[in-house]
Amino acid sequence: MTVGIDAISFFTPEVAIDLVELAKVRGVDPDKYTIGIGQVIQSVVPKSQDSVSMAANAANFILANKDEEYLNSIDGIYFASESGIDNSKSGAVILKQILNLKSNIRTIELKQACYGGTFGLISAFNYVTLNPDKKILVVASDIARYGLKTAGEVTQGAGAIAMIVSSNPTIAEYNFDSVYKSEDLMDFWRPIYSDTAFVDGKYSQDVYKEFFSELWNKYNKPIDDFTSIAFHLPFSKMGNKALDQVLNDDNKDKWHQKLEIAKMYSKQVGNLYTGSVYLALLSILENASLQANSNVAIFSFGSGAEAELFSIKIKADYKNGIFGDTKNLLNNRRLLDIATYESIFLSHNFNGSNELMTNEFDHAKFQLREIKDNQRIYS
Repeated sequence: MTVGIDAISFFTPEVAIDLVELAKVRGVDPDKYTIGIGQVIQSVVPKSQDSVSMAANAANFILANKDEEYLNSIDGIYFASESGIDNSKSGAVILKQILNLKSNIRTIELKQACYGGTFGLISAFNYVTLNPDKKILVVASDIARYGLKTAGEVTQGAGAIAMIVSSNPTIAEYNFDSVYKSEDLMDFWRPIYSDTAFVDGKYSQDVYKEFFSELWNKYNKPIDDFTSIAFHLPFSKMGNKALDQVLNDDNKDKWHQKLEIAKMYSKQVGNLYTGSVYLALLSILENASLQANSNVAIFSFGSGAEAELFSIKIKADYKNGIFGDTKNLLNNRRLLDIATYESIFLSHNFNGSNELMTNEFDHAKFQLREIKDNQRIYS
C-alpha cells in the first residue's frame, strides 16, 4: 500500500493588478518587480472572499467531481492558514458546513506561518497510513498583506490550494523521507492586533537560504535523483536564491530551466503563504513532462521559523488527479487600475458592524455574503 496525494486544485480571486503598472504608480523601475523580485501579476482579494471561502472554492473543484462513497471516506479537514477569521473557531469546521461534508469528521485549523500546509499534509499522510480506507482534505488558504506603499507590497497575493490525501493515490506517493528544522526567530510575524505583517526582508531571505542549505545537506541525496524541486515562493526569485547554493556550473542551466516551470503560476499570483509551495508543485504537475516513478522534492519554509524537505514519487496517471482549470482561471482575471486596488485593499478593515459584501468583482461559487451580529455568513 502507498499513501500520498490523490487530488489537487487551486483557486484565486478573479481580480488582479499588473505589477508593471504598480511600479509606475509607485515611482519604481518596473524591472525591480518583474526581474529583481520575479513577479508579474498579483491577485487581489475582494471583500467577498476570505481564507474560508477561497478554501471552499478550491476544494469544490475536486469534490464536485467525486461520488458519495469518495466523499464519505473523507475523515478530516486540515485547514492551514495564517489568515484565519476567528481566534477561537476553526475555519475547517465552517468549511465542512459550506462543502456539505458529513458530520462525523475532524475539523482542525493549523498555523505556523507558511509551513502550516506542510504539517497538515504530513499529518494526513501519517493518518491515512494508519487508516488506509480513509481520506483527508488538506487545504492551505491565505491572504498575504503587508500594506500599501510598503516594501512588502510587491510580495502580496492570495489563493487556496486543496489536496486530498489517500491510500493508493492518483498523483504521487509520499516517500517518507522528511527532514525538518525549527528555530524561534523574528524574521516575520504578525501580532494579533495587526492585520498586516511585520518582516525583516533581508534577514528572512537569509534564514530561508540557511534552512534550505542545512536540510539539503542533511537530506544527503544527489540533486539529479529528482526531476524537479517545488520551493516555497514568497516571490519567485526566492527559489533561485536557495537553489543556487547547491548547483555548480555543470548543472546550473538545467536546473534553472526546471525552476522556471515551478515558478510559472507564482509569478502570476503572488505569495500564498501556506499554499505557495503547493502552487509551485501544481505548476510542475501541469507544465512539466513527468515520468512515472520520478521523484519531485518539496522544500517548505515558514518564517519564525520552520522548514521541511521531503519528496514524492509521481504516478503514471498523475494528470487525472488535477482538478479545475488553472490556466483559464489566471488568464481570465480582470486587471484593476491601482486606485481601485487600493480602495479594495483598504475596504477589508472590518469593525464588527453589519455589512453586505455584494460587489462587481466576484462571481465565484462560494462567497462571504454578509457579516451580521459579528457572524460571517457564506453562500
